[in-house]
Amino acid sequence: MGIIRAEPARVTDWAAKSVGAAWRAFDLQLATYAVLMAAIGLVMAYTNSVEIGSTPLEAGTTFTRGLMWAAIAVVAFIGATSFDYHWLKTLAWPVYAVQLGLLVLTLAIGVGLGGSARWVSVGPFTFQFSELAKILMIVVLANYLSSHQAKLDSLSTILGACVLVGPPLALVMLQPDLGTSLVFAAILSGMLWMSGASLKWLAALGALVIAMIPIAWTYILRDYQKERLTAFLSTDKDIQGAGYQLYQSQIAIGSGGWVGKGLTNGTQAQGDFLPVQTTDFVFAILAEELGFFGAMVLFGLFVLLLWRILVAAWRSRDPFGTLFGAGLASMILFQLVVNVGMVMGIMPITGIPLPFVTHGGASLVSMSIGLGILQSINIRQTRAEW
Repeated sequence: MGIIRAEPARVTDWAAKSVGAAWRAFDLQLATYAVLMAAIGLVMAYTNSVEIGSTPLEAGTTFTRGLMWAAIAVVAFIGATSFDYHWLKTLAWPVYAVQLGLLVLTLAIGVGLGGSARWVSVGPFTFQFSELAKILMIVVLANYLSSHQAKLDSLSTILGACVLVGPPLALVMLQPDLGTSLVFAAILSGMLWMSGASLKWLAALGALVIAMIPIAWTYILRDYQKERLTAFLSTDKDIQGAGYQLYQSQIAIGSGGWVGKGLTNGTQAQGDFLPVQTTDFVFAILAEELGFFGAMVLFGLFVLLLWRILVAAWRSRDPFGTLFGAGLASMILFQLVVNVGMVMGIMPITGIPLPFVTHGGASLVSMSIGLGILQSINIRQTRAEW
């Protein structure tokens, strides 16, 4: 009887030690960098909420909505971290079906500006499902490429990955949302390259894509998209039209100097000269109010976050984990480069949000889910820490 009574205690003790050991692999640095960048996003939401006759803490302001979405993002992160990522590999095809379903639903009932269909209302919330679709796409591609490791030099494997990305990319283009569709292409490219796919075939496919640009320009892109894409080449020629947004953005960045004008003191932000300053062009307000040094702090946090993501990918014994980390890093890096580049006027304007900083619940929650999945990979199978 004594032996029988002792056995459950030993099992319980072993389980507790196993859980404790697993959670010790939780990457606190990764979480810290993400929280700091989200905090910067909330600071930008605060300064954007300061208006004559209102306070940031009033209901419905950018800041109060940002706080709400930040709380939801924390819950999403904890949930994704607690969820055993191995189930994602088992459920990869249902995940793909859900992704397509959400994008079709967006086209059916979504709302947006100028006849677009990008946001879906869920009760009191408005959500952009294409943001979540990015993370789901990384899951699907990580499962596909990890299960075809032995055939990555094969053209059929590479084409198979392209076929998987094709339908969601096309559905996003129909919304229309050129920026997000480019993110899908960047995820695919980054994951194929980091998986070790044949460079010969990747170069051939890249050349094919370049050759198709004139066709896309003529038959797929709409006139306003063409104007936005070319505005950065001749901002001074149409500062009251297609170039207005970029012109005001460059004024904001240039006037910030080394240390900025101080929070809530930016003339472009408080004068409401810059359109979409809470979303795609939030970096211009950050540079105006926090200056060059503030921008460098943000870039440093991005570098540290990307480093921790790649460390987690390297530490994973599971190819799925390695490829998921590669996809997440590719997505964040691409969005960072394109968003900052378009705000500064050195890249076309494509409407891509700045991760963690751009005000938008869908982007923040989706990023939190992606980092949560990465933490799930961290705590369930890991190598020695760096």
